[in-house]
Amino acid sequence: MKETTIEKMYIFIIIFFITLMMRIQVPIFTPYASILGASSVIIGIILSATSFTNLIGNLFAGPLVDRIGKKVFITVPVFISGGLFIAHGFASNSGQLLLLHALNGFALAFMIPAGFALLAGYAKNSHQQGKNIAINGILTTTSSVIGPIIGGILVENFGYETTYFLIGSGMMLTGLYATHFLKERAEIVRVSKGNQRVQSVSLLSVVTAPNQFIIYLAGFAVMYIHGVLIYEIPYLTVEQGYSTVTTGQLFGVMGIGTFFTLSLLFINRFNPLNRLMVGLFGMSLGLFVLLTSSLPLAVPIFIIGLFFGLIMPAMATAITDNVSKDVYGKAFAVMSAVYSLGIIASSFITGVVRHIISPYFIAFLVGMMILTIMGLGRREKVNAPIHKEKETRLIS
Repeated sequence: MKETTIEKMYIFIIIFFITLMMRIQVPIFTPYASILGASSVIIGIILSATSFTNLIGNLFAGPLVDRIGKKVFITVPVFISGGLFIAHGFASNSGQLLLLHALNGFALAFMIPAGFALLAGYAKNSHQQGKNIAINGILTTTSSVIGPIIGGILVENFGYETTYFLIGSGMMLTGLYATHFLKERAEIVRVSKGNQRVQSVSLLSVVTAPNQFIIYLAGFAVMYIHGVLIYEIPYLTVEQGYSTVTTGQLFGVMGIGTFFTLSLLFINRFNPLNRLMVGLFGMSLGLFVLLTSSLPLAVPIFIIGLFFGLIMPAMATAITDNVSKDVYGKAFAVMSAVYSLGIIASSFITGVVRHIISPYFIAFLVGMMILTIMGLGRREKVNAPIHKEKETRLIS
């Protein structure tokens, strides 16, 4: 039991530092791209292209993670990502930045489903699953709070190029730690009559399973809203002269809201689908406040972060409740792909229409429309989870 706890701690630490490095660059990428000559449309294209390569990587990652293992798809991409972040500092134009960012999106695509699948293997039931995801959420949200602030401070003191070098070096150090401490979890399979292996489950079957489709719809809406914020908040440095420290602090405020909700561990006892719907409504409400009130920007961003913290553990728990462990890799890969699709759509649409109509208004409409679809879908009670046969460990 103690050994299992230590192994989980290693996963938490690795995911924390990976998230920290990724969050450090959130407030600095948009102004850096602008300095290299990228317009708002080009920045939207870069972010969309990155999410598209991330989506493609997610679809490759799912079957490979289930078949080959999780550790290799965490450690190798970390090293590749570290090298690509360092290369960001040597970019001389927006075209090079597009290529580097897109390649980085592909590399990072393998880590998230592998990390979630590895962590999910340590839970024996839905409550433990929710607790593990919530603890992981607290740690990654902590990195989301301090990461953008660190990024803003680093740029103010050392410049963009040095900051990207430090991000890449941090990634590589995390890769070394993962190589040494991360352990592969024993393979878990499903058996049916006659101890025969269950036939493999396709990605399409994962997506179209009962309840699973509305879970992924919620994920799309959440990431669409999140993508608009990732685009718009850093752009304040270009349009209104905000410093990277200030925009980093705004992301920190969002992270504080998320952290507060994640720290309420008793919430994990409630139905995850209900939590998804309440969370999506709350994020949409935050956008409405942002659009219609004269409150400081930090207030609606805090509200959005508050409900974002309700959604993320609920998303993972809802997925693991609905599929068996031998398809966790595919299920989380689809989840990551849907997240990427939300970012693709929001980044591209925001870059194109932001001078015509508020991107926040479009994000509000997306959130409310998908919330309505989810509400209608919940009325049809279908209980047919994928392969919920009896679980057994593979005996050598």
